Amino acid sequence: MTDRRTYMGEAVKIVVVGDQSISPEMLEEAARDLHLDAQIEIKKLWWGAHNRSEMQKQLLNVETNGSTAEPPAQGLEEEIADADYLLSHLGTIPRTVLEKAKKLKLIGTCRGGLEQIDVAAATELGIPVMHVIRNAEATSDFAVGLMFAETRNIARSHAAIRQGVWRKEFVNSDYTTSMRDMTVGLVGLGHIGKLVAQKLLGIGMKVIAYDPYVTQEVLETAGLDKVELIPLEELFKVSDIVSLHMRVTKETEGMINKSLISLMKPTAYLINTSRARVLNKEDLVEALQNKTIGGAGLDVFWDEPLQENDPLLALDNITMTSHIAGNVVDALPKSPKLLVKTINRYFETGTSDMIVNRK
Repeated sequence: MTDRRTYMGEAVKIVVVGDQSISPEMLEEAARDLHLDAQIEIKKLWWGAHNRSEMQKQLLNVETNGSTAEPPAQGLEEEIADADYLLSHLGTIPRTVLEKAKKLKLIGTCRGGLEQIDVAAATELGIPVMHVIRNAEATSDFAVGLMFAETRNIARSHAAIRQGVWRKEFVNSDYTTSMRDMTVGLVGLGHIGKLVAQKLLGIGMKVIAYDPYVTQEVLETAGLDKVELIPLEELFKVSDIVSLHMRVTKETEGMINKSLISLMKPTAYLINTSRARVLNKEDLVEALQNKTIGGAGLDVFWDEPLQENDPLLALDNITMTSHIAGNVVDALPKSPKLLVKTINRYFETGTSDMIVNRK
C-alpha cells in the first residue's frame, strides 16, 4: 500500500455498510475525515435486520459459520465493483463480493472480530483488511475481573447470599490464594492480550505468554519486558490461570482441547473472553465435572443464550457472564472514528498492526 493518496482529480468512492448497531450515517461521517486528496463519493448501504434481537441472531450465525452464513448488504456486489474503500461493521463480505472488486484498496471494519469477512480471499486478491479493537480496554478490564471472580468465589458467594445461604466453603477452598502469588499464562498477545498483561503486571503477578507472531523484542518495545514467551504446552503446565485472547481461524478453532487442558494443574483456572470456538466445549466440561482443573470463567459460549439443559449450568466450579466483556457505552459510537484514525495513520506510515493480513 501507499501513504496519503493523491488521485489527480478523480473522485474516490467509499462504500460504507452500516447496521442496527452502527448506522451508515455514523460511518459516512467518519469516512469524510479520511486523508484523501480527492473529492469523496460515499455510498451508504445497510446490512442485517433492523431489530436488535434478530440482528444478534444473525451475528451469532456469522460468528459460528463465517462470511457466507448471512447474505451481504443489498447492493454491495454492484457498488463494490468501482469502490476504492469499504468501511463496515457487522456486514458480511464473502469471496463472491470481493471477486467483483476491481479497485478496492482497503477494507476496514469497526470491530475486532473478522468472521464476517473472507480474509483469505482478500489476501489472495491483495486487499488489506484492517480492524480495530474498539473495546480493548473494557475487555481487558473484564478478563482481569473474571479472574478475580472465579478464583475468589465472588459471584458464587453473591448468588448464595441471594438464596439465603451464608456460604463459606467452595470447590477451591483448599487452594484459594491471593492473585499476586499466581502465574498467569496468556494465550494470544494481540492488543487485548497486551493490555491484560499490563494490568496483571501492575498487580505484581508473574505473566507468561504464548503467541507465535510476537517476539521478545516486540514485548520490550511495548514495555512488557517482564512477560516471558514460552511454548504453549509449557504454559498450560505451569500456569495457575490460563487466559485466552485469540481470534478464531482455521488454525485456532478448537485448539484448546483435552490435550492441552489435561496438562493444567488440578488447581488451575481457564478464562475465556475471546471466542468460544477456540475452546473445545466437551473437553472443558469433562475437566470441570471431574475436577481435573480448579475452575473456569467464561464470557463467550457456543450457543447464546445457554439452553436450559446445558451441562455448564450444573457446575459449581465455573463463573459465567452473558457475553458482556466489551459492553461499555462509548465503544460502539467511537469505533468509526477510531477506524478512520487508524487508517489515516496507516496512510502516513505505510504500516499498521491493525492490518490482519499484512505480510
